[in-house]
Amino acid sequence: MDSGMIGKIQKSKKYAAERERIKINSLSVTFQGENNSHRVSFQDGKWHCDCDFFQTRDRCSHTMALERILVQEAGLDLD
Repeated sequence: MDSGMIGKIQKSKKYAAERERIKINSLSVTFQGENNSHRVSFQDGKWHCDCDFFQTRDRCSHTMALERILVQEAGLDLD
C-alpha cells in the first residue's frame, strides 16, 4: 500500500470519530418492509415514504427506523 493511501485511511478514521463533521442533506433508500418494498428519502429536512401510512401521518415505521439508525446510533445530524 502506498503512503498516500495510508494517509487517507488515517484521515478517514479521524473523520469517522468526529461525527459533527457530517450532515446529511439528502438520502434515498429502498426499504424492504414486511409486505412490500418502499422508497424512503430525506430531502430538504423532511422524510418521505411511499407507504400508505406515511401519506396520512408524515411518519411511518420505515422513516422512524432510518432516523433511529442515522441519528441515534451513528450520532449524525440531518440537515
